[in-house]
Amino acid sequence: MAVVDSVARSASPRPSSSSSPSSKSSLFAGSPLAFLPARVSVKQTCPNRRLVIVSKKISGLEEAMRIRRERELQSTKKFKRRPPLRRGRVSPPLPVPDHIPKPPYFGSPLLPELASEYQIHDSDGIAHMRAACELAARVLDYAGKLVKPSVTTDEIDKAVHQMIIEAGAYPSPLGYGGFPKSVCTSVNECMCHGIPDSRQLQDGDIINIDVTVYLNGYHGDTSKTFLCGNVSDALKNLVKVTEECMERGIAVCKDGASFKKIGKRISEHAEKYGYGVVERFVGHGVGTIFHSQPIIYHHRNEEPGTMVEGQTFTIEPILSLGSIECRTWPDNWTTLTADGGPAAQFEHTILITRTGAEILTQC
Repeated sequence: MAVVDSVARSASPRPSSSSSPSSKSSLFAGSPLAFLPARVSVKQTCPNRRLVIVSKKISGLEEAMRIRRERELQSTKKFKRRPPLRRGRVSPPLPVPDHIPKPPYFGSPLLPELASEYQIHDSDGIAHMRAACELAARVLDYAGKLVKPSVTTDEIDKAVHQMIIEAGAYPSPLGYGGFPKSVCTSVNECMCHGIPDSRQLQDGDIINIDVTVYLNGYHGDTSKTFLCGNVSDALKNLVKVTEECMERGIAVCKDGASFKKIGKRISEHAEKYGYGVVERFVGHGVGTIFHSQPIIYHHRNEEPGTMVEGQTFTIEPILSLGSIECRTWPDNWTTLTADGGPAAQFEHTILITRTGAEILTQC
């Protein structure tokens, strides 16, 4: 389950160069290059002076911004939009048996603050993380098998809820900051945090299902975008590349590696296909606490910090076929792309090892 970048910023002080949305934007917005006219007579304009041409090296971040602008202009012309997503009826939250241990936020409507501590585990903690993540992976695989035209996302939520409580675990999203359901279901242009409802899945939809379970005091968090029926080649490719981006981000992880390498590798791959990497939602530390430091940026960035052996966090990039900007419904959860273009997301919880990363939510 992704963390909103603005929440992360309020919980983690940063240098002044990136401590506010406006200063963050300035990292990407390079001043436009000015070129001299093609036919300029040096003798006429500067009779006794040498012509000096000053060049400016374009940074990787500025180049990424230029690519993003071009991509948004091109992709909006190529993709045939599906009917816009509409809210269905949301049924009441499902009950959890008393004997199942609840997370600390259970019963509170307040959104927990992002925890400042990094979650680094001993051997016992790693064993618990493996168990929670293995269950989350099995639940997600089961949920994906339910995806077909005419099935409602509410039906998927009920099936997921039942499987989780039968395993003696708690569905982590339920009641988190007032979230009313046990799983997130994000269809088509919904970037993330979609609330399951009575809307039936349509032939050609794509749907991200985000599962987190709380088992024996530990959270396991994972998500995947599934194809519903006959999906267009454009959407199939978006889904395929999004999963590849996640895999490339995981591939750079190991003890001592810089967190910023994740965003660099993901952005490089997404740009090859003209896709945008959503910046607002980020990965996060996960373990005994649902959301904690470190914040994992999936786009190009210069944030400091290195990975530590025994650490667990999520990598969960969201790619879009159009704009990476977003808008949120009045429910304060469901977040859609600003232009209605489709988006896809994949997520794994990983454990940092001395030589690489172990994918804990691999099914």
